[in-house]
Amino acid sequence: MRVTAAVVDRLGGPFRLEELELDEPGPGEALVKVTASGVCHTDEITRHGDLPMPFPCVLGHEGAGVVAATGAGVSGVRPGDHVVIGWPSCGACRNCLDGEPRYCARLGEALCGGGRLLGPLAGRSALRRDGGSPVHSHFFGQSSFSTYALTWADALVVVPRQAPLDLLGPLACGISTGAGAVFHTLQPRPGSSLVVYGAGAVGLAAVMAARLSPATTIVAVDRHPSRLALATELGATHTVDAGRAGADPVAEVHRICGGPADYALECTGVIPVVRQAADSVGMLGTCVLVGGAPAGAEFGLDHLSTLWGKRVVGVLGGGGRSRPLIGALAELHRQGRFPFDRLIRFYDLADIDRALDDSRRGEVLKPVLRMNH
Repeated sequence: MRVTAAVVDRLGGPFRLEELELDEPGPGEALVKVTASGVCHTDEITRHGDLPMPFPCVLGHEGAGVVAATGAGVSGVRPGDHVVIGWPSCGACRNCLDGEPRYCARLGEALCGGGRLLGPLAGRSALRRDGGSPVHSHFFGQSSFSTYALTWADALVVVPRQAPLDLLGPLACGISTGAGAVFHTLQPRPGSSLVVYGAGAVGLAAVMAARLSPATTIVAVDRHPSRLALATELGATHTVDAGRAGADPVAEVHRICGGPADYALECTGVIPVVRQAADSVGMLGTCVLVGGAPAGAEFGLDHLSTLWGKRVVGVLGGGGRSRPLIGALAELHRQGRFPFDRLIRFYDLADIDRALDDSRRGEVLKPVLRMNH
């Protein structure tokens, strides 16, 4: 079938709309008519070579839409279902069987394989230009910067028909990453303290999740006063302006918490900030890393203070399983307890470069592309 997609032709190149040919769904696959797709920092760093997606390609991994067709053997979804496109996984490796599909052993194939997702035609792209030249597809199992996405049916999360489908795509990655890291990994104890470095969409999702936990001290650290003000509205009990002259975020966190924080969540991927987040927690404290740093980036820690029971943990996509997490966040939003819609600004698919520029300048927290079928 014919689709309109935003194609990146080369490393660091712009997004350009093209008409492409997309395969029909094969066994175990589903075709989704994309309503909207969130734009994530991971799309940007992949365009610049920090994740191994081949070019030319179609990116996008926060898609939501309506199932248009299914392939052979699909029983969990049917045409007409409203869905969020979750992360793919093989379902058969040790990590998947242990209940950790975000860490599927076939992660490279599943997330950035450039071909049909883990299926019988793996390695072959499902997108083609006129004349048959391939455009690499299935980024995070979806390549949702397109009017239609071909995905693994088991990755789809069915949502209620009355849910605002154009809002829900970011629950596939960015919003779930921040919230899931709090719910699944940190699991704050009653009366505990938690500091979030980076009050972008991921960090603010973490703040909203922390507000739903028994943590009583929630600190947001950022360089943008407007984001810190929003963090306060969304649940932060304290804020630290890291852009203020002479600011020492670690010292300020220790002052607020009366010593090291119990938990820290690093959402920026900026290496000096990674060290600040780790230094913000002390003995038996936990620092979780979710921000995407450039390829090859390294960071250092003080050995002795880390040896004394400190935990530094990397988390992908918020951990856990897509269905319960996305379903819970959608329901919490419906109840008015997780207002992630306040982070979103809508753009047309043709305006994707502008959306990324606005995000890079800090003018928008979570861009979402509407497909305008």
